[in-house]
Amino acid sequence: MRSAIPGLVVVLLAFACVRPAAAERVAIDVERVVSTLVATHGVEHEARIRRGVGQVAERWWPADGTDEEMAAFCERGFIADEPGLARTFTRLELVLEQMDGHLHEVTRELRRPQDLDTGEVIELDRLLASVELGAHVTDDLFRSKVAFLALLNFPVHTLAERLELGPGWDRETWARSRLLDRFASRVPAEVAQGITEAITAAEAYVSGYNIRMDRLLDADGARVFPEGLRLISHWGLRDELKAQYAEPDGLARQRLIQRVMERIVRQEVPAAVIDNGGFEWCPLSNQVRALGGDTVAVEREPDTRYRHILEVFRAERHADPFCPATPTYMARRFEGELQVPEAELESLLLAILTSADLREEARVVERRLGRPLEPFDIWYPGFSARGRLSQERLDQAVGTRYPNVAAFQADLPAILGQLGFAPDTASWLAERIVVDPARGSGHAMGAVRRGDAAHLRTRFGPAGMDAKGFNIALHELGHNVEQVLSLDRVDHWALSGVPGPAFTEAVAYVFQARDLEVLGVAPGSGQGDREEALGTLWNAFEIAGVSLVDMRMWRWLYAHPEATPAELREATLAIAREVWNAHFAPLLGSRDCELLAIYSHMLDYPLYLPNYAVAHPIAHQVAAKLAAGDFGAEVERMMRLGRLTPDAWMRAAVGRPLSADAILAEARAALDGLEE
Repeated sequence: MRSAIPGLVVVLLAFACVRPAAAERVAIDVERVVSTLVATHGVEHEARIRRGVGQVAERWWPADGTDEEMAAFCERGFIADEPGLARTFTRLELVLEQMDGHLHEVTRELRRPQDLDTGEVIELDRLLASVELGAHVTDDLFRSKVAFLALLNFPVHTLAERLELGPGWDRETWARSRLLDRFASRVPAEVAQGITEAITAAEAYVSGYNIRMDRLLDADGARVFPEGLRLISHWGLRDELKAQYAEPDGLARQRLIQRVMERIVRQEVPAAVIDNGGFEWCPLSNQVRALGGDTVAVEREPDTRYRHILEVFRAERHADPFCPATPTYMARRFEGELQVPEAELESLLLAILTSADLREEARVVERRLGRPLEPFDIWYPGFSARGRLSQERLDQAVGTRYPNVAAFQADLPAILGQLGFAPDTASWLAERIVVDPARGSGHAMGAVRRGDAAHLRTRFGPAGMDAKGFNIALHELGHNVEQVLSLDRVDHWALSGVPGPAFTEAVAYVFQARDLEVLGVAPGSGQGDREEALGTLWNAFEIAGVSLVDMRMWRWLYAHPEATPAELREATLAIAREVWNAHFAPLLGSRDCELLAIYSHMLDYPLYLPNYAVAHPIAHQVAAKLAAGDFGAEVERMMRLGRLTPDAWMRAAVGRPLSADAILAEARAALDGLEE
């Protein structure tokens, strides 16, 4: 696709002092530079010359030199012959892999005390975790002109171009296109560092937001959870709520957990009870009393949750002027990372949320529970075998098998073998995955360069791993397997990974769904199992609503950039109520519910939640393909496709484009089967 670039372009670039507020105008005669290069190299190179010079001009700052110096650089740096382009690309790809990979390893060490359960986090650890060494790398690559040489000779493609032209590209062209994503934006180091600091602060807040369930009181002033139970918000609270479906007297505890969640999103939780066993707290009345003592007066937590969201938003907003192709954080998430246009993604969410079959499925859930549905039933797990098993039995099975990190690490080859990987592949994968004790709920941290290992972070309690921890660990193992295969066995480092976060989440879902099978407490179920089909739709329904809240909150932020934390709180709660009333209240009753705002991702993984929603239909289609063949071999084949567009990846991996149709069709068939 040819881009028309005017002869004399006044480029809004900036920032000799590299601060967004200090924009300056630099006049660059692009047409003169293009004419000189065409005269030197020939008219057959004009389209590529025009695009390359334009890309350089868009990112050239006053500190980089005058317009004459830019012209001289382009005359020296343009590569006309294909062998020269190939050598340049190969060298740049190799250097970036080593540079990024080793910096990633240093960052992993800087964050280790905050990410892992290794003891007290001292003040030095908090400061080190906010250090972003990589923030200066891109800046240095531009100042050294390395980035400009790449921009001059290789195109920065838009999502639209990849969708149009990608089907005709070979692997080399895809790799070159992906490598140039690195230089599509030129965000100053100070701005990148500010983003890191805001995210790190939000992560620390989330990691420390634990509720002492053993100190919760019901309406009668009695404790209803076992001693020592301490759960992180939101993951631990949600999973405990789901576990209570298997308990005959779990309903009262579920209602109590819902009330805790509502207090959290409204910022009504007394500050003194957060991760503090020194007080007892009744979420129903919001009263606090000292252990064995009288009721005490305590202040509610200030609007800290919403302050962190605002700080992340404002840090990201500072990057907007430096991203001409994606001038908002939302555009960078959807067009850049997810690679699905925002409007198209919202249409997919609404296709799920407005499915006529959900009303019928809600009636099925109601019949099984034997009571009217309540808001927390968005997390009903009864369509899976897990929801029908005793939590105590599951915890015992897992705790016996995995009393510590070393036991889980040693069992990785066996787990991978049970999932369907050949023995040699299972051993090879296990050698490249390191298990760590997570301070939070758990996450996967992949390697960036070949030769490094992926890290699986999962939570271990004093009694070892529990069933919820194992379920999360299988999810993170799915991430790790994707990370290892799509890095170590892909043909180009520039193509390492998958099209976007939704795809790695899809792989993780496939692994996570088989946790009970791996434990040997429930048989595996095929993709055609009607219960699994209904469970997939119910899960997609819940996360689609949460994702819609996240997206609309960010739209509100851009419309109200000067908002206070209190204003953001009220706006977010209003959005949550609006989405609930439109799509959930007709099925579950209870208007004006605010539970959809509980997800902690909204603080430290901004706009990541839509990836989970998209991951459900991807996982459904991928799982069907895996069930029809050799699981391990098919996983490897798919992961080696690398970072194509979602559409190109899906067509190559499963033979059809991404769609919610398969989920909806199988749920419809499952409902018909239940009626027979």
